[in-house]
Amino acid sequence: MEGFYKLVSYFQTQSEPAFCGLASLSMVLNALAIDPGRKWKGSWRWFDESMLDCCEPLETVKARGITFGKLVCLAHCAGAKVEAFHASHSSIDDFRKYVIKCSMSDDCYVISSYHRAALKQTGIGHFSPIGGYHVRRDMALILDVARFKYPPHWIPLKLLWEGMNYVDEDTGQSRGFMLVSRPHREPGLLYTLSCKHESWINIAKFLMDDVPLLLKSEDAKDIHQVISIIVASLPSNFEEFIKWISEIRRREDGGPSLSAEEKARLAIKEEVLKQVQETGLFKHVASFLASSCSRQASGDGDTLPFIAASVCCQGAEILGGKPSSSGYCCRETCMKCWKAEDDKPITMVSGTVVNGNTEQGVDVLIPSSSGKLCCICSKSKYIRVHPASTDVLTVLLLSLPSTTWAGITDEQLLTEIHGLVSIENLPTLLQEEVLHLRHQLHLLKRCQEGKVDEDLGAPLS
Repeated sequence: MEGFYKLVSYFQTQSEPAFCGLASLSMVLNALAIDPGRKWKGSWRWFDESMLDCCEPLETVKARGITFGKLVCLAHCAGAKVEAFHASHSSIDDFRKYVIKCSMSDDCYVISSYHRAALKQTGIGHFSPIGGYHVRRDMALILDVARFKYPPHWIPLKLLWEGMNYVDEDTGQSRGFMLVSRPHREPGLLYTLSCKHESWINIAKFLMDDVPLLLKSEDAKDIHQVISIIVASLPSNFEEFIKWISEIRRREDGGPSLSAEEKARLAIKEEVLKQVQETGLFKHVASFLASSCSRQASGDGDTLPFIAASVCCQGAEILGGKPSSSGYCCRETCMKCWKAEDDKPITMVSGTVVNGNTEQGVDVLIPSSSGKLCCICSKSKYIRVHPASTDVLTVLLLSLPSTTWAGITDEQLLTEIHGLVSIENLPTLLQEEVLHLRHQLHLLKRCQEGKVDEDLGAPLS
């Protein structure tokens, strides 16, 4: 029971009848101290069920629950290291070995997916984390997240194994168990993919399926044309799919000074951004966007108000625990620059957000960059992403599978492309950032194809 106290510190009751999987996963992610990349409420950074919205929309989970494979997908997407097994592809001896392994450690936890009927309990399919193992009696401690029904209870491992061997009618696969542990670093330090909006399915399909076909059908002669082929066909709502992970705080929580944690996170974001801008691909993307826009931005003043208002509204929605709500309106924004105690320049977008009769001051810390804050093109067919089209598009192209470019017929161009998109020579921080986005793309593609329950393996790299 080495990990029991950490896990029980985050013991929670599922907030919806069908949220047992989300509650179990948020418990484990918090026990492992994995940073969600944003705040829950107030100044607290920790996982809540409402933040686990990758791979399956929350409304769908609320109505129908979540399958074992999609919960595995969520764990990957949240940044955990995951090993998952269908009971039909494992054995009780292997299951016992993993339960013992994680029960003797505080950096690994087991989440079990089982049918309650085997345990003589009311209900059907259920998820709960395992809080310990009794060696002499061969029993597992179930920390049942449906605490309104059952308190924590010991169950014979054999009985739990029988419950995991029930077939889930939604997938035709047996239930199973997953081992969740902490990665060697926080994933998604600056960039992340989002499936909050329904359009993500089409965008994932475009990036993984359509882009290789487009490049194969078009006779591109140079890098500029390759980028043009991709960007010209981007879905109109593409800006909702890839975003910066922003440091957001209520004004009363902060002030001009930064905490040590905020400084550390901001420094890493700035280093990732610097590494992106030093790639050869970034220079081609910047050149393409500069020549393709129908008008040049006349300065930050023309574009910052729109971007700042959007960013501050999203920040208020997240801090209020009501993402994607439509009641927020940004009354005013401004950009502040000051020097920290170590004379390092700090950039912050500050806004006053109104929702009904209430208003909220929101600050968003922006990583310092040698380039402009944003580049917005007026033509809808071109990418429109804040805070900067150039670095976001560069990172996205780096994150596409290496097979994306195979259809390019010009051998010299193909060699040049491979040199620009190869991740082997990237600095470590950027390489890991790109690999995380590539993992997310594979996960979302498997979700889009309905294959996550068939293949529980880790995302391809």
